[in-house]
Amino acid sequence: MTRTEVPPYAPEWLELRESADAAARASGLLVPLRRHLSGLPRWEPGAGLVIRDLGCGTGSMGRWLAPRLPGPQRWVLHDRDPGLLEHAVARMPGASADGSRVTVTTRQGDLARLSADDLSGTALVTASALLDVLTTDEVDGLVAACAGAGCPALLALSVVGRVELTPADPLDAEIGEAFNAHQRRSDDTRRLLGPDAVATASEAFTRHGMDVRVHSSPWHLGADQSALAAEWLRGWVGAACEERPDLDASAVAYLQRRLAACEAGGLRVVVHHSDLLALPRRTSGEAR
Repeated sequence: MTRTEVPPYAPEWLELRESADAAARASGLLVPLRRHLSGLPRWEPGAGLVIRDLGCGTGSMGRWLAPRLPGPQRWVLHDRDPGLLEHAVARMPGASADGSRVTVTTRQGDLARLSADDLSGTALVTASALLDVLTTDEVDGLVAACAGAGCPALLALSVVGRVELTPADPLDAEIGEAFNAHQRRSDDTRRLLGPDAVATASEAFTRHGMDVRVHSSPWHLGADQSALAAEWLRGWVGAACEERPDLDASAVAYLQRRLAACEAGGLRVVVHHSDLLALPRRTSGEAR
């Protein structure tokens, strides 16, 4: 089966999914996050919270989160792609929830190399749709860096391996299983965590003495999100066929049926994700 979908890190795909991401994000996690940040010495007026967005893409996390946190903020956007960094900087909001200034800098490079020293002075590490494309070693390294720096992490929109399509089709489960296997794919050097990422990260943060909260953050795609649903379908089925080429013949007809239903406004898709918040535990002498 020929894959024709937009590449997963192309600006067109990231922009297509942004409104669905924003609607799905677990805003309930912002309550404990704000509480934690309000007790930091760097929350003093004018000091500015340093927030690092790992794998920032076009900057959708910053556009969503910066206006929801009060106080001055200094965002450091990390990505390997200089074009995405340029795009993200151009569209970052200039003010926080209380009107304080938001400033932006960028770092281009390998996210897997971040250390606790790199995160020194950072008030928050955040990322969106990142955990599930990391390996166990990469997640362990990120967790160790955050824990070593005493830095909270808000890691959003990680796939968890569950999809619901309405109306149902006999091939749904087989396509879903093949897709999940593709998400866990490995080569000579790397094995991605895919749907196991949230559980792996939660266990790692807990081992490092951090408090972990996980909330559901599903996409709900209906007629008003038909363009995103169609592009997601192409990628979902295409990845399944890469994992299992024997599916090609049946998958072509399946995708045609699903795309026709999507175009007619008769398909509903729920793509399940999870958002994870890890907070350092406070000592008895710290402010609450």
